[in-house]
Amino acid sequence: MAKQKRKVSEVKGKKNKKRKKTSAEEIVQALEAKSEEEEAGPKGEGRCEVGKDVVPELSPEERRVLERKLKKERKKEEKKRMREAGISAAQSLQAKRSGAELALDYLCGWAQKHENWRFQKTRQTWLLLHMYDGDKVPDEHFPTLLAYLEGLQGRARELTVQKAEALMKELDEAGSDALLLGKVQRIRQVLQLLS
Repeated sequence: MAKQKRKVSEVKGKKNKKRKKTSAEEIVQALEAKSEEEEAGPKGEGRCEVGKDVVPELSPEERRVLERKLKKERKKEEKKRMREAGISAAQSLQAKRSGAELALDYLCGWAQKHENWRFQKTRQTWLLLHMYDGDKVPDEHFPTLLAYLEGLQGRARELTVQKAEALMKELDEAGSDALLLGKVQRIRQVLQLLS
């Protein structure tokens, strides 16, 4: 009995190794071919062939894993092609927009009541973290941000008030500095609005 169990587990292990050896692309292609065959007329039950190997139909989880593998393989190939063409990865990263630009666009979209505007937690978080910094949130956008903060609800509103009060105490203890006056003014406006 114990020998039979060992043999069965060894056989399963060998099948798993064979399945892992076949690339994700081959399995996806085989699945597509199988679905085409099923449309023409079913041949086998729950199995599809990849080359010489017979692979059981994949569960949704296994399919997701294979799709991820396929995506990684595609990315590697794309990077390889870019390297061969002489384009560095740094250049492609520069094309992406910064968090500040995205957050300010989000805020402007809210202000203009665009139909495609939707709430984005990451953008709101960025705005709440950097709203006192005049370099990151320019003075021209601050009134719009104050209008946005009026609609702030729940825990986000409470935390914003708490952080503003803590910053105000901190700055009062530090004394007045010409650079901090703009920050203090912004903190006062936020506290006045939310309190």
